[in-house]
Amino acid sequence: MSVADEPVPAEPTTDDLLAELGEARAEREEIAAEIDRHGEAAVQNVAEAVDEATRLLDRYVDSATGTGDFEAYLEFQSQFAELVENLPEELPDRDGFEEANEAVDQRTISESDFQRAREAIEGAREIADLLDRREAAQRRVDDAERAVSERRAAIERRLDELAELRRLGDADLSAPTAELTAPIERYDEAVRDDFAAFVDEAPVRELLGFVETTRHYPLIDYQRPPKDLLEYVRNHPAGEEPLPTLLSYADYSGSKLSHYVEDPTAFETTVPVHRTYLDRIDAGPLTVGSPPPAAELRYLATELVSVVARFADEETVALARDLRDLARRDDYDRLRDAVVAEAELTADQREALREGEIEAEAERLREARERLTEALN
Repeated sequence: MSVADEPVPAEPTTDDLLAELGEARAEREEIAAEIDRHGEAAVQNVAEAVDEATRLLDRYVDSATGTGDFEAYLEFQSQFAELVENLPEELPDRDGFEEANEAVDQRTISESDFQRAREAIEGAREIADLLDRREAAQRRVDDAERAVSERRAAIERRLDELAELRRLGDADLSAPTAELTAPIERYDEAVRDDFAAFVDEAPVRELLGFVETTRHYPLIDYQRPPKDLLEYVRNHPAGEEPLPTLLSYADYSGSKLSHYVEDPTAFETTVPVHRTYLDRIDAGPLTVGSPPPAAELRYLATELVSVVARFADEETVALARDLRDLARRDDYDRLRDAVVAEAELTADQREALREGEIEAEAERLREARERLTEALN
């Protein structure tokens, strides 16, 4: 089986996530209780003793055994005995360290003696491991809580989607939606035509200056002109040409270009590198498209009236003013719901709404959300 053919693991259910969270918390509490039984400081002392004993056993296992280095043998025995003697009397599993010391307190030490010493402190090592196990358990709890939070957030998003579907399902599909869409379409078509003429005829410095001014209108989302390009068209005669002419220059050879611009080098290092930006300047940010919410259209139309008046004829500006009146209609929301429903509701969604499947799914999700929230509190 290739990697592409491997089955995709099933997404865990809400029950799976809650079970994992419960198990993770239970494990954390069990380890915490075990540490409390010994005492935090005592467990820390055991961990330090185990680390030091292990360090000595690892360091001297070769040099102090058999017929090895006698000086290393004495050094090891002295350091290991000192370690054990200095351990607090009440240290958990101190007897294991005593037993380990007895295992290596021989005239000669073999590897098996070192192994017996390691086995003797195994109980202490289990106590020391509680600290690492607690950290791992806390990470497991954190991961489980994060997974529960992410699932709850996904459920919230889906509930919002279902609420919107139910709202659209209640839309009056017999409503005269053309009363809403037609004025918007007339404006959009007019502004596209006027802007195309503006691009074809206006000096490019005026065009880019226009785009630059739209930064004061937050709902009109033009990308601001690159600074070097704006400076070039403002300070060179080529900026007096309309955009199509300027773009045609970008295709000229160096020798031909010198006949059309006074500083070919400045042109070639500024205009061609921003060709993509210039090609993408269009009327898109000035159009409305699908009817937005009424409040948004009111604000947008107000900005459009001011901005479009800079290049469009009075008829187009009047169409922009009409959009403000359109957004004030008492039946705007009803008409907009019908427009959106016609455009967005699929046949399957309509069927699911009629059969009550959407509401049933929402009820299941609300129940799951409540369980997830309760688990996180």
